[in-house]
Parts: sequence; C-alpha cells; structure tokens
Amino acid sequence: MENLTFNSPVLQLEGLVVSEQNLYPTFLFFLFIYVLIMVSNIGIIVLISVERNLHEPMYILFCNLPFNDVFGNSIIIPRLMMDILRPQSERYISYVDCVSQAFCYHMYLGASHTVLMIMAFDRYVAICNPLHYTTIMTPRMVAKLTAAAWGVAFVCVSVLLSLTIRLNHCGTLIVNPFCDNASLFKLACESPYVNNVFGLTYTAVLLGSSMLCIVITYAKIAAVCLTTKNKTLNSKALKTCSTHLTVYLIMWISGFIMIILHRFPNYTDYRKAAALLFHIGPGLLNPVIYALQSEMVKKKNCTLLSSFHPVLK
Repeated sequence: MENLTFNSPVLQLEGLVVSEQNLYPTFLFFLFIYVLIMVSNIGIIVLISVERNLHEPMYILFCNLPFNDVFGNSIIIPRLMMDILRPQSERYISYVDCVSQAFCYHMYLGASHTVLMIMAFDRYVAICNPLHYTTIMTPRMVAKLTAAAWGVAFVCVSVLLSLTIRLNHCGTLIVNPFCDNASLFKLACESPYVNNVFGLTYTAVLLGSSMLCIVITYAKIAAVCLTTKNKTLNSKALKTCSTHLTVYLIMWISGFIMIILHRFPNYTDYRKAAALLFHIGPGLLNPVIYALQSEMVKKKNCTLLSSFHPVLK
C-alpha cells in the first residue's frame, strides 16, 4: 500500500520481518515470553493481594510495576503474534485502533518511569528515615503517590496524542512492530514540527526527572550508609537499590535508544529490537529482580510451592 491516501481509516503495520522458515519458531518464542510475563506478574499481584503480611507500602507500590507490565505487554505482544502469522501485505489496523494502541503504549512507557520514581522515594524514606517511615508512608500517602504516578503519565500522554490526531495524514504505512506517537505523526501531510518539539521535550523531561530523582535519592542513601557504617543497613540498602537500578537502567537505555533511532530511518531494525527489549525485558525481570530478592516474598513462594509439592517440604 503506497503512502498516497488522505486520512485513510485503515493503516498498514510493517511489523516484524520474519523469514518463512522462522515464522512459527518466532511465534512460539513470543507466545512463551507472553505466557511467562503474564503468569509471573499476575502471580506476584495475587500473592501480595491475598497475603496480609505483604500489605506494606513497599509491596503495594511495587504492585504498580507488574500491573503495568501486564497492561503494556497485553497491548503489544498478542497483536504482534497475530501479525507474524499474516503476510506483510495483510497487516492492517484501523486508525482508531492504532491511536488507542499508541496511547496505551505511551502510558506504559510513562508509568514505567513514574512508578520507579515513587518507589525510589519509598526506599529513601525507609533507609534514611526509618523511625518516621510508618508516619510518612501512610495508606493515604501510598494512594497519593500511586495516583500521581498514573495521573502524570495520563495527562502527558493525552496531550502528546492530541497533538498528533489533529494532523491530517497522507501516509498509511507504520514502519514499526506496533503503533506509537512518532510513527503516527510521520504519516502527516503537514509539518509535524510542534509534535517533534513537544515529543522530545516530554521525553527529555520524563527521562531527566526520573534520572534526577534516582540520582538524588540514591546519593542520599549512599551518604547515610557511609556515615552510619551499619553493616545490616548497608546490606539492606545495597540489595534494594541494586535491584531498583538494574531495572531502571535496562528501561532507560532501551527507551533512549528507541527514541533516538526513530530519527534515523536507516536503523529501523535496531529500533524495533530496542522497542521490544523495553517491553519484554522489564516484564520478565521485575518479578525475578524485585520479588525473589524479598525474603518475605520468597518465603511465601516456598510455602505455596511446598503445598503443591509435598516432596519439597
């Protein structure tokens, strides 16, 4: 389909270019990844929900991450698997569905950073002000932080997509595995200068603020650890902060690469890989990195496993 139509209600997704012999192995790979992400993340949410001992601010805030991973990957991977089995010339999507997918995709991106920011604040209070932790991190404060994390992402993404859908589009080909804002405004008949400026500004503010929050928070945590020289505190801080930083760095690097490569059409395949890494990586790693490093969660998991497998008792 050539880019000649004007405000076409149907678009074409390029998707992943897979050879015929790798068609089903690729499909099965993404199916396995999707099932693993769903089972592990939903399992963590259910475990924290039903276990009263895990109804603490740290675990409640952490629930936002697996929920976001389930949400984000459910928007992208099932559609991606369907397109893998279709000929490239038949990968159609309506404009409305494409905008909806782009909105949900950017909500996932934004919430990934804002949720990690509120989790960093929680770790700062727990390590730097342990005596005041229960008075600061009240259920009301947890609810406010959660609402702020999702609310900020919702408002920013709404503005981002509103600027794009106002444009008339002459193109119909989305050169990406899924719909996102940059792919949509590239179809515009008119200059997307405002979209480019706002998109880059929004990205810079989001990435910059999350990085600044992480750096300041962990600098203060490191200062406390160095001044107190408490081995127990240092061990707890190292375990908590290293997991947080690992997930954050994977997200930040893959997200940054994806955004930069959108401006260089010759590196489409690398951009696709970075976009998929941003989705698949955190969804697989969050349950392992966060949940399995928590002693309480590990004990609950072992208890559940032993109840299903008496041999493990």
